[in-house]
Amino acid sequence: MRTAALGPAQRAESLAGMAERELDVLVVGGGVVGAGTALDAVTRGLSTGLVEARDWASGTSSRSSKLIHGGLRYLEMLDFALVREALKERGLLLERLAPHLVKPVPFLYPLQHKGWERPYAGAGVALYDGMSMARGHGRGLPVHRHLTRRHALRIAPCLKKDALVGALQYYDAQMDDARYVATLVRTAASYGAKVANRARVTGFLREGERVVGAKVQDVEGGGEYEIRARQVVNATGVWTDDTQAMVGERGQFHVRASKGIHLVVPKDRIHSTTGLILRTEKSVLFVIPWGRHWIVGTTDTGWDLDKTHPAASSADIDYLLEHVNSVLSVPLLRDDVQGVYAGLRPLLAGESDATSKLSREHIVAHPVPGLVVVAGGKYTTYRVMAKDAVDAAVHGLDQRVAECVTEDVPLLGAEGYRALWNARARIAASTGLHVVRVEHLLNRYGSAAEEVLDLIGSDPAMGEPLQAADDYLRAEVVYAASHEGARHLDDVLTRRTRISIETFDRGTRSAREAAELMAPVLGWDKDQIEREVEHYRKRVEAERESQRQPDDLTADAARLGAPDIVPL
Repeated sequence: MRTAALGPAQRAESLAGMAERELDVLVVGGGVVGAGTALDAVTRGLSTGLVEARDWASGTSSRSSKLIHGGLRYLEMLDFALVREALKERGLLLERLAPHLVKPVPFLYPLQHKGWERPYAGAGVALYDGMSMARGHGRGLPVHRHLTRRHALRIAPCLKKDALVGALQYYDAQMDDARYVATLVRTAASYGAKVANRARVTGFLREGERVVGAKVQDVEGGGEYEIRARQVVNATGVWTDDTQAMVGERGQFHVRASKGIHLVVPKDRIHSTTGLILRTEKSVLFVIPWGRHWIVGTTDTGWDLDKTHPAASSADIDYLLEHVNSVLSVPLLRDDVQGVYAGLRPLLAGESDATSKLSREHIVAHPVPGLVVVAGGKYTTYRVMAKDAVDAAVHGLDQRVAECVTEDVPLLGAEGYRALWNARARIAASTGLHVVRVEHLLNRYGSAAEEVLDLIGSDPAMGEPLQAADDYLRAEVVYAASHEGARHLDDVLTRRTRISIETFDRGTRSAREAAELMAPVLGWDKDQIEREVEHYRKRVEAERESQRQPDDLTADAARLGAPDIVPL
């Protein structure tokens, strides 16, 4: 099994190695597009580096709706090319590239009008399924079906009887977005890419007009590095304009941020065996199955405040509750909300002021020699964006380079996953874990779950669940620090696991136990453990306070009340 450990030693070696010898490609930005670009470049045989100012996927790529989808609503906009492209990528991810991370998920679309709506919506969903099948990547999902009102209420008893006259059910796919990015980064590292998080670009190296590398600050250790590269790729999402400003170029396009918030509620608060998709006056609203929870989202509003910590206001939460309660027979209350998270979509600015009408397509540009910029797009099509970005970089290298091969490069953990899944009962018997625990590990790590099981084999206490978040094992916290690049408590509770949104205490009761598990791996003393726990507590307090504020401005001010980085 191919693997890579992103521990403290590897990070230090990567930073030193990037500064030691000129790279072919340096990628700036550790979200899904940047990580995908690094994997694309390194699997073409290019010497590749990847740096991220904070944690992997700490921006947009950990705060999405967690869907891999073709964009059904884009059919209504007649954007067939975007849907066709996304459906192909959805199929590749489900069947070949990441079957351990990307899973089918059913959605029910309630019909509210007799007569015209069923044939209209039915034709759209039929086209959606047909386009998927035509690409040869749709056989992994069931096709849509038409339901009577009685049948729809049987599989979704949570709905008001007068909220629908019938329904359609169709399938898309979902994943844990932050885990997916961490796996992408590890896969790139396993092929030889040098990767470092908490490594901030503070400027670009220039020779005349040409960009020849970047100045990088080690946010953890305080060192400064000059990393030279023949081509630099700016894949910084909503920070694209800020990064471009470092070279005195805004670029050939402008990226605007659109805020989307999501609520997480317990599974028993919505009685349904299927997800829901509902129309709103602006866009669509999803109710998405998420383990022992539901994710309800999303909003779509412009955001021009702090990009690092977009804040959800009380008005945002009320908006989602109002819209989902319009169809639920038992309404959700504020007290039902376990978690809230807010993210920013990087949208290419157009003539419309409404962010929901801005382009979800992507653009690749070469604004100055040596620098490629990729922006826009959607999570599902990250691999296509990465391919286009590396194609542009290769053009600037002026040498023969292999074509993109990522369509045939499974992510770490995919190889052998299905065989281990079939053997899960045997694995449970041999490890002493319940089979449900083994399934949990396989669906988070794929065949790399064997590395987590090795930790448990060495120390049976690692097989115990966290006391205040029993969905996760103690070994997973240790593994996050030793293999997945987690540098701080926030990285583990917010992104390597989802404890921060899946528990009513937002992870504060798990903080000390998790910090003490991470400490030996990261070399923390007692003082650092205390700082990590206190920092996390303040972060949660600031988020809770922001969610009590009436609007974006006051919510942003409240969220900024917590410090961003833990001092070492």
